[in-house]
Amino acid sequence: MAIITAPLLVLLASQQAETRRERLSATLRQAIALGTLQKGQRLPSSRLMAKDLGLSRVTVEAAYSQLESEGYLIRKVGQGTFVAITMIADEKPAPLRSATLALSQRGQQIVATGGCQDPPYPYAFAAGSPELRAFPHAVWRRITASQQRQRGEQLMRYGDPQGYLPLRQAVARYLGQSRGVRCDAGQVMIISSSQQALQMISLLLLDINDTVWLEDPCYAGARNAFITAGARLSPLALDYQGAQLGSGTPKLVYLTPSHQYPTGITMNLERRLQWLNFAAASQSWLIEDDYDSEFHYDGMPMPAMQGLDKAGRVIYLGTFSKVLFPSLRLAYMVVPPALIEPLCRLRSVIDGHSAQLPQAITADFMDNGHFAAHLRLMRQLYHSRRDLLLEQLALKLGDRLLPADSHGGLQLTVRLTSGDAQQLSMQAASRGLLLPTLAPLCNEQCAPQQGWILGFSALERAEIIQAVDKLAQLNY
Repeated sequence: MAIITAPLLVLLASQQAETRRERLSATLRQAIALGTLQKGQRLPSSRLMAKDLGLSRVTVEAAYSQLESEGYLIRKVGQGTFVAITMIADEKPAPLRSATLALSQRGQQIVATGGCQDPPYPYAFAAGSPELRAFPHAVWRRITASQQRQRGEQLMRYGDPQGYLPLRQAVARYLGQSRGVRCDAGQVMIISSSQQALQMISLLLLDINDTVWLEDPCYAGARNAFITAGARLSPLALDYQGAQLGSGTPKLVYLTPSHQYPTGITMNLERRLQWLNFAAASQSWLIEDDYDSEFHYDGMPMPAMQGLDKAGRVIYLGTFSKVLFPSLRLAYMVVPPALIEPLCRLRSVIDGHSAQLPQAITADFMDNGHFAAHLRLMRQLYHSRRDLLLEQLALKLGDRLLPADSHGGLQLTVRLTSGDAQQLSMQAASRGLLLPTLAPLCNEQCAPQQGWILGFSALERAEIIQAVDKLAQLNY
């Protein structure tokens, strides 16, 4: 059935005219009056309209001719039949009555978190946005065409909840070589995002009122995932070595040891071993979110904690959103073997699997060296942009902002020496600046920190200089 004729069936059934021609004419008039059919819209041919509505072609031709004479339609030889006018109803239709909203307790908790929102465009200084202008679009298009030619039909079918095997194999090789992760493809699971991974882990491992430890300040998406699972959150203080161990026995611990979000602290080896020993003794699960370790600029990055784990208590998370592009919607988990089957069952309940074509393209992109080449280029580009931002901040705002020590990443945390970050952010918005504040990342027990997270990775040199100029013009 043609898309345009589906709503006409409903209107046609409500008409009371005696003949079929009159009923169809009245239906089309009403559709035009309601705006269902709009000026310039092409109607199906009389043959297709007759087939879809179960009428004779003579009846449809007669109705079209009648409405053409009335000025509702215009018929063009060789082109078709088009709506000729736009009608505005004299009376507005009565608004639909809103249903009574009765959310579950979990639903109320989800709404109360405010959700997780990422800007659709990398305004200065939106955090976490990769540079897409330097992405190898031609290579990606070529691989896409190749995969569609070679495996088009296969990739259109249902996929494995655990993920496309060639991509899982490519991820396992990459993580072993670059991050020291110890795994094979059987431990890798492909999901749509690290946020989905956090939600799945929470659903699978947490009961109501289970305790979760997390860094303070902390990535808001992780906090939201644990809150909506009904967990009790206990914040972990940070020092120069990273997150400090707490007291008690949590079910889960969430850590960003390679590049703490948002402070940029790198957890040292001694503290990592303490956490691993703690997890083994307490049978707690450690979530290692390695969200941007590919972009380390000063010296060599430390290997992942997962590679040091001898007790099988670490769940490792990574994403392609930052290293490739956000709308790819691909990320990965490396989990102990015992969790694979339960996670696959859960994935089949949630959304089945990730789309196979993007997975196949990404696997080819990695296997043929394009991924490594792209990372090298982006690492150099982002390094230069971070250094430029630090230089401009020191030059123009040295007495106003204190940058945190950070050896990598796509954003830089700065703290205000005076002033209110929220008020200044509102002031900056009128100048076209987006300044994510630190306060929402702090737990209730922690005093809100006055500062911002300044994303620089998606900004070219001139854009960084111009943005810092605007930042310097705020009324501190």
